[in-house]
Amino acid sequence: MTTPSLLILPGDGIGPEVMAEVRRIIDWFGARRGLTFDITEDLVGGAAYDAHGVPLADATMARAQQADAVLLGAVGGPQYDTLDFSLKPERGLLRLRKEMDLFANLRPAQCFDALADFSSLKRDVVAGLDIMIVRELTSGVYFGQPRGIVEEGGQRVGINTQRYTEAEIDRVARAAFELARKRNGKVCSMEKANVMESGILWRDVVQAVHDADYPDIDLSHMYADAGGMQLCRWPKQFDVILTDNLFGDLLSDVAAMLTGSLGMLPSASLGAPMENGRPKAMYEPVHGSAPDIAGQGKANPCACVLSFAMALRYSFDQGAEASRLEKAVEKVLAEGVRTVDLMQSEGESPTSTQGMGDAILAALDASL
Repeated sequence: MTTPSLLILPGDGIGPEVMAEVRRIIDWFGARRGLTFDITEDLVGGAAYDAHGVPLADATMARAQQADAVLLGAVGGPQYDTLDFSLKPERGLLRLRKEMDLFANLRPAQCFDALADFSSLKRDVVAGLDIMIVRELTSGVYFGQPRGIVEEGGQRVGINTQRYTEAEIDRVARAAFELARKRNGKVCSMEKANVMESGILWRDVVQAVHDADYPDIDLSHMYADAGGMQLCRWPKQFDVILTDNLFGDLLSDVAAMLTGSLGMLPSASLGAPMENGRPKAMYEPVHGSAPDIAGQGKANPCACVLSFAMALRYSFDQGAEASRLEKAVEKVLAEGVRTVDLMQSEGESPTSTQGMGDAILAALDASL
């Protein structure tokens, strides 16, 4: 078998810092577990703009199309705020998602016991939380046409179009149902069928896919605004949440804060299988580039580390090794190792980005 390929795009801000710790963990799996990867590193976002004048070079896009998986750090920074919209760092990320056709975004929201008190909700509401949000990623209001800012009657009008086809809804629904079969067998589909025609179509297609091919799954429907309320009221009622691009963006960030810190949350964006059977895939932490702490050794690398764990599970069929890495992170947190974002009192002494990496590597060693 050929060595699986991994394209690493550290990006901007804290992206290179957290990715450096992931690189150390990848090296550990090669040295201690015999899991090796053909790694290429390239630029995305502001770093790509600085080097090439665009947020993603065509050559980088071509490498992403050929890679077995892409691992991305973060993009963006205030120095790029005045750029034309088409040149902003985030456009590089959106191009990767769109051209790789990564239609299913998987965002787990898991609350480690050691961090249950970090949530603004009561411990009994979030302790043991383990839900998965499946967000459609390549259509909807972020990509629909027409869009733009036009002149009408002497004033500017902003236009964005919410648009979904049956096929786009069908494939992401199937991704959610397949995940539910490997979890607790429950899917809650969220939309706004009460006020949006796209929501009516979404509910109809999801129900039809369920009835035809997934009758074993417990399917429910909920308006997205009510879903946000229920996530704050009693999130453990959910297993897999299926939703569209816009609502998925909002609801996944709500779910993220239930866990106490964006610095802990990974994500996977998956597409159709390639010739080798692996899905087109990109993995990235949910957090942003955090330019205010970039270069200071304060960033929490756990979300990026856990994103690599998702790559092990979904791209490389290494579920046991993914669990090994996730348990190592959980062990470190239980032992009280904390970066600054996980501090609860001024008397505590935070570890550095590298210090967190050191602790995770030590926990991996202890797992052997």
